[in-house]
Amino acid sequence: MSGGVQGQDGWGRGLRTMRRVAPYLWPDNEPWVRRRVVLSLVALAMAKVIAVLTPFFYKAGVDALSGEMRDDGWLLALGAIGLTVAYGLARVGSIGFNELRDVIFVRVGQRALRKLALETFTHIHALSMRYHITRKTGGLSRIIERGVKGVEFLLRFMLLSVGPLILELTMVTVIFAVLFDWRYAAVVVVTITLYVTYTFKITEWRVKIRRKMNEQDTDANQKAVDSLLNFETVKYFGAEVREAARYDAAMEGYESAAIKTGQSLSMLNFGQSAIITAGLVIVMVMAAMGVEAGVLTVGDFVMVNAYMIQITLPLNFLGTVYREIRQALVDMGEMFDLLGQPAEITDKPGAPALNVSGGAVELRDLRFSYEPEREILKGVSVKVGASEKVAIVGPSGSGKSTIGRLLFRFYDVTGGALLIDGQDVRDVTQDSLHAQIGVVPQDTVLFNDTVLYNIAYGRPEASRDEMIAAAKAAKIHDFIMSLPEGYDTRVGERGLKLSGGEKQRVGIARTLLKNPPILLLDEATSALDSQTERDIQDSLRAMGEGRTVITIAHRLSTISDCDRIVVLEKGVVIEEGTHDALLARGGRYAAMWARQSTDEAEDAEDAQQRIPRPKLPGDGPEPLTDVAPDGRWRRVLPHGS
Repeated sequence: MSGGVQGQDGWGRGLRTMRRVAPYLWPDNEPWVRRRVVLSLVALAMAKVIAVLTPFFYKAGVDALSGEMRDDGWLLALGAIGLTVAYGLARVGSIGFNELRDVIFVRVGQRALRKLALETFTHIHALSMRYHITRKTGGLSRIIERGVKGVEFLLRFMLLSVGPLILELTMVTVIFAVLFDWRYAAVVVVTITLYVTYTFKITEWRVKIRRKMNEQDTDANQKAVDSLLNFETVKYFGAEVREAARYDAAMEGYESAAIKTGQSLSMLNFGQSAIITAGLVIVMVMAAMGVEAGVLTVGDFVMVNAYMIQITLPLNFLGTVYREIRQALVDMGEMFDLLGQPAEITDKPGAPALNVSGGAVELRDLRFSYEPEREILKGVSVKVGASEKVAIVGPSGSGKSTIGRLLFRFYDVTGGALLIDGQDVRDVTQDSLHAQIGVVPQDTVLFNDTVLYNIAYGRPEASRDEMIAAAKAAKIHDFIMSLPEGYDTRVGERGLKLSGGEKQRVGIARTLLKNPPILLLDEATSALDSQTERDIQDSLRAMGEGRTVITIAHRLSTISDCDRIVVLEKGVVIEEGTHDALLARGGRYAAMWARQSTDEAEDAEDAQQRIPRPKLPGDGPEPLTDVAPDGRWRRVLPHGS
């Protein structure tokens, strides 16, 4: 019972999927597509009519050669040679119209594929951050890949194979009934019915196995992509064998499902061959008996054989087409489920663009939770005036970075409001909001393209000189020029060819190029060494002039000159004021400052101890100095000492 329900549900889902695809075949606003579809169908019909007439010339030629031709009309006038030539021309004509059909239709199919791929790609970018952090990138890309291929297959074969096959089988059955008798037609109908029923039943079973195989394939692909994206982590922990074992476990499940798929295919092929051969033999025996009785000619016997072989080929093809169509519907169903996934963050109907006059930001009794049972921000209220520089600090988990995500509207607040120049960010368009905020994140991720492309991402229409100026301001121009291909050097996937600091400076350069009125620095210099950090801080301070700057920081020494510092702890503001005022208060900020100052002093003392002292009178052999792999100086005793 459950299997039947599932089958009905599967077909219902398949019909919904086909309804989604239909507009791409018959769009209202593109008449050229509809014209091509009609012309394709005309060419297809011509190909099938000629294909059905072809055996007539074969029969007539055989009768002419055997002296049994009973027609004294134009067929007799053609003679055996003429009929043979006509037979050849008919075969060529059928093939020609089939190819013409494909030539006409190919633009329709490729247009549909491109539009669906673009729609899916655009929709994925419209989905929320919450959706993306819970999905597996490898699995997502595989769903899109299989879905788009499924659309192409369905458009090509559903319209241009299944329909023509039904037309051809119908015409052959009518010819058998008219030229011979109803028994021939009955055998053909029964054979086709048994064949189609057997094919559909076995294929439904195989679809379930193929679905399982797809799931295992997606899982294996996701594990492979995940492992490769975390290549460095795998190396750090010597986990190559462990990762290979995870991948092999997923592939083991795929192997098992693939074996069942192959075995079921052999069962399907054998059953199909047995059914179609039985029908062929029965019809041929009936025709042979007719020839022996003098009712049919040898040409009739040959024609019956030709027709049965002619329908055998498309019937064999039907098995493949049906399997692929069912699989395509499954793959497309997954893709359309993805397209049906609602975007959590959307613009309100008729939402205006954000109008930034000064860039003042206000967090008004802000509340937010990623999950209902765990509230991250618990009524945070902070005002950042136009062109003011405010830092937000606090221990891990206090909600600092969450404020940045809410400002950029990766999520919507669950309580309170977040306003820019008095406008709630939920009431304006996301595009205009994103255009007014520049973000330098803690971990800059780069595209697998050139350095110039990654800098230009901040403002693609900028001139090359402007991009170079941004790189100079971010203190990375000299490094880029030292690369073999300069600004045209490719950075590798996620920027893996660059160090953490170099990636961060490229990220700063592209934000400098964007030149936004509001700047969000989320641990922007955490990946840099002290000297580079000081240089970058100078650049960021210069960039911040005349702009509203919100800095989320862990290293307190980088934000001591901010106009105001907000201290968060467990989702609430516990202190707020200038650096000096907070130190004088002797509260949470002062304790954090004292602890970090002590740590930095100890690091400086350690560094000082690693510098070799001058040689004093009475010292033994002078120790040699060398540089350790970590960049620190070390003492090396001479040989023999």
